[in-house]
Amino acid sequence: MTFVSHARRASRSPRNCSPKPRNCPATSSSALPDDGTTARPQGRSQEHDAGVSTAAWSPVSLAVVSAGVGCPRPTRLLADWVTEAVCRSLAAGGACAEVEVLELHRLTADLAQHSAQGRASLDLREAIAAVVAADGLVVATPVPTGSPSELFDAFLALLGDRLLSGMPVLLAVDSGSRRQLPDLAQVMRGRLTDVHADPVPTVVVTGLGWRDTACSDAARLRACIDRAAAELAEAMRSQRQ
Repeated sequence: MTFVSHARRASRSPRNCSPKPRNCPATSSSALPDDGTTARPQGRSQEHDAGVSTAAWSPVSLAVVSAGVGCPRPTRLLADWVTEAVCRSLAAGGACAEVEVLELHRLTADLAQHSAQGRASLDLREAIAAVVAADGLVVATPVPTGSPSELFDAFLALLGDRLLSGMPVLLAVDSGSRRQLPDLAQVMRGRLTDVHADPVPTVVVTGLGWRDTACSDAARLRACIDRAAAELAEAMRSQRQ
């Protein structure tokens, strides 16, 4: 898989994997209107390198939104775990993933400017374009009070229902609590279905200290992540057909 960490444009640093995928077509930020919106493509390109079947390491595009705030590292770590599992599931089906990571805490000022002035900065428009061009989306967000971070809500509101319509989404949430709220997964899935996204059935929910859990709990978390990843990989493959 190829990772591109989206912060400010000057600090974007791609990391390649083997086999190296061909670059996926992306939506140019210059093609976006001034309000930072664009329609989600209804079809995906089926082009492939000469002599290489689309069934063998055909590159697919995965956008990853990490909405951690304050100390965003735990949320980003959860996003990385989930992303690696999705890439493994895609590889098992003969697809190589190109991954673009969007860390929303780096776009705090851009989101505030858009909220106040109604105009999206170039960095924000590029983040929107990365999501719109993707075959699938991973969203990782903290929910310490039972609700997602304000950054996540602001970015989701900016995207609206038109841009995420039909988008396969894997949702991973960090509750920050040892007590799991029984309706947390349902509430978070509702946020995505309200904007007509298509969340996979399994929601990954972690609690306080999830990185230091006992082996049995860690195994259950890994199994949940793998199940959700397989569901997203299958949905992404369906998008390309």
